Amino acid sequence: MDRVASVLSMGVTGGLIALAAALLVATVLGVAMRRRAGQFRAAPPAKPGTPAQPAGGLTEADLGADLGRQATLVQFSTAFCAPCRPTRQILAQVADMVDGVTHIEIDAAARMDLVQRLRINSTPTVLVLDPDGAIVKRATGLPRKADVIAALGMVVQAEDRSRK
Repeated sequence: MDRVASVLSMGVTGGLIALAAALLVATVLGVAMRRRAGQFRAAPPAKPGTPAQPAGGLTEADLGADLGRQATLVQFSTAFCAPCRPTRQILAQVADMVDGVTHIEIDAAARMDLVQRLRINSTPTVLVLDPDGAIVKRATGLPRKADVIAALGMVVQAEDRSRK
């Protein structure tokens, strides 16, 4: 009996160690993903073998709406996405603040062609387009208003410099 008890206790101890390690790894990954959520980064290159787009971006036909004169904020959403509503409000506020900026919301479930082509893996995903429809910045998750303004500012400033 003592032998059986010692084997069982080693098995339980090993299981508890494995459980603690799994929880630690999950916590670290969760924190890392949470810190990255909503932060804008440079857009990935266009997927090989996809139809050519102007500068690897989107056209007015793709979006079903006109591009902004200075920039366009494109939001991919779904019906059951909790952070999509506050994202919509933030993007609409920023678009209203800056002249020549348009906000377009796209239902990801209805536009699977764009979702696959642009590698949209979760909602909300926000794309910042230049006046020609090229994807300049991209964020996944609920962005902060200041981050949206900063990402947009890079596009608007670049456009102003190119006019001079």
